[in-house]
Amino acid sequence: MYALDFGTSNTVVSRWNPVTKQPETLTLGPLSHQDLPDPPLVPSLVYVQGLDRVLCGQEVLDQGLDLPGDPRFFSGFKRGIGAQIQGFLPQVDGVRLSFEQVGTWFLERLFRQLQLQGEQVEDLVLTVPVNSFECYRQWLGTQVTDWQCNRVQLVDEPTAAALGYQAGDSRLALVFDFGGGTLDLSLVEPGKPVGFLMKWGAVLVNKRDQHPQTARVIAKAGRTLGGGDIDLWLAQALAQQGQIPRSYRLQKLAERIKIRLSMVERHQEPFLDEEQFVTYELGCTRAQLRDLLTERGFFGQLDGALADLLQQARQQGIGLADIPRVIVVGGTSRMPLVQEWLAQQFTPQQLCLDKPFEAVAQGALFLSRGLELKDYLYHSYGIRYWDHRQSRHNWQPIFKRGTPYPSPVYDLVLGASISNQPSIELIVGELEESRETREVYFDGNTLVTRLGATAESGVRPLNDSDGGRTIARLDPPGFPGADRIKVSFQVDGQRTLRVTVQDLLTKQTLAQNQAVIELQ
Repeated sequence: MYALDFGTSNTVVSRWNPVTKQPETLTLGPLSHQDLPDPPLVPSLVYVQGLDRVLCGQEVLDQGLDLPGDPRFFSGFKRGIGAQIQGFLPQVDGVRLSFEQVGTWFLERLFRQLQLQGEQVEDLVLTVPVNSFECYRQWLGTQVTDWQCNRVQLVDEPTAAALGYQAGDSRLALVFDFGGGTLDLSLVEPGKPVGFLMKWGAVLVNKRDQHPQTARVIAKAGRTLGGGDIDLWLAQALAQQGQIPRSYRLQKLAERIKIRLSMVERHQEPFLDEEQFVTYELGCTRAQLRDLLTERGFFGQLDGALADLLQQARQQGIGLADIPRVIVVGGTSRMPLVQEWLAQQFTPQQLCLDKPFEAVAQGALFLSRGLELKDYLYHSYGIRYWDHRQSRHNWQPIFKRGTPYPSPVYDLVLGASISNQPSIELIVGELEESRETREVYFDGNTLVTRLGATAESGVRPLNDSDGGRTIARLDPPGFPGADRIKVSFQVDGQRTLRVTVQDLLTKQTLAQNQAVIELQ
């Protein structure tokens, strides 16, 4: 039984040890770095020597291939998977790459290394950020199609972390997961048989136990914010400080300064401008970093995510004082400024800070030990229709965020919109919440994610392709002015959106429980 926590900065692979009956983190040969006292992490790095020769993880660092401006070197690529990209990725050996392709190479290399080490990966759990969209989950699911696994499951990272810290503990826990690319918060109640009838909930059922062990996910919140953003902001400030151009080397310096500021109040390093052959002393104090993060709205983002979570919790009658434990995971959570923020929100008795890297992967192992995950929809879904009043397309929600699945049936009656209409087409979209905007683009050689304060609700179409939009053929053709078909929507237990279509004119069933979109 294995679990893989694919992170923006580092990746962790764990397995269940049947002898010790405890989870353990694996060293993946040359892919892992062993920087004690940290566990053997795999840096999420890729270097493309050729389209059939790819280096990953520590291999890239050991050969000194994390070079500034090298189009064959990739870091932070997880954040670009499934995102709407502005700018472009470089061509390598005449082929235009994508973040999805780079991620595929990375995960395939990890799996091959497991096989080389004689690991038999029959059951695998993959963890995903709570704020990830279905396109990312779909991509992650496609990666394991050719892997020789009997069973593959997905679980939200905060839920896994709660299990990792609290196996056998029934107390409520708030999981604060802050990594290189995402901030995820989840309020989890393990070990209490609460069933499945709730607005915001998930149930873990242990079928091997006469008395099922369950865990309720009460609330989830997330932001596309992480340590990579801090590195970028600090690099921009250092560039202004020394009046030098921004570069990848400068961003790596900023990352080192950020890490050192976790141990000291002030840190400076020499930096050589290779174009002008001039050396600068660049540095920062912890107080200056705090001012920079405040200016960038960093702490406001933390406040907003926590407020979102607590608003959902209050719907279940739970307040901040009712949370006995706050489980803190992720490398960015080790920053003193983040821990100071946590100390302002919670008491020392609430905070658990001792397992920042391994809790997610190790907790996910409990799912593969006979636990079945039934979850709820974190995003809302709708169908596109023509709004005659506004003379434009609009979206009709069919399943709102928080709907458990298998879902209730949603019925909709539709008519033809043009004369002699031969078929009915429906475009299904994933409805984004009205939160921050997310824009991923290139600034020189640096991948940047820019967040705005607030945006109108957006939509990500899921089946807007030739052949993907048509759900039923009309015979005879349809005409405006009369109801023609009844469509029944349902999300099944595998998170697949299915439709049943009845022709109201001919009384025929045109589609029976037909799969439209695979959401897992």
